[in-house]
Amino acid sequence: MHGHIERESRTIQGLVGVYNAEGTLRGELAYWVGARLGRGHCGLCDITHGSIREKAEWKRCRAGLPVPFDTFHRDDQPDDIRVLLGNAVPAVVARTESGLVLLLGPQQLAHCAGSPARLVDALTSGATHAGLTWT
Repeated sequence: MHGHIERESRTIQGLVGVYNAEGTLRGELAYWVGARLGRGHCGLCDITHGSIREKAEWKRCRAGLPVPFDTFHRDDQPDDIRVLLGNAVPAVVARTESGLVLLLGPQQLAHCAGSPARLVDALTSGATHAGLTWT
């Protein structure tokens, strides 16, 4: 029988971002110093944070998403996400009723060039490419 196989439509229930940084105070300071010296980098940090605190533009973009967007660091990410990502952070993962789906990896986050609006566009494209729908 010829025809096409329909992919099951999966709905995004939430988004999880994982920073390429440790969540401890020492880890935060090490990242901040390393980034200023050109030794450490996290494309997701560039999008969500200014030099110290969360960007106002990111807060507005996050509030406009149809699902919650939670963030974690390498050392405090949930175990199921750690298994999926391994060391490939920063990343953004979608939680669906049928499991986790990687939406954006380090390269895609770097292409956002620190822009929250570009991140939202990349999330939309990533979801479409993965066959996911929003709630």
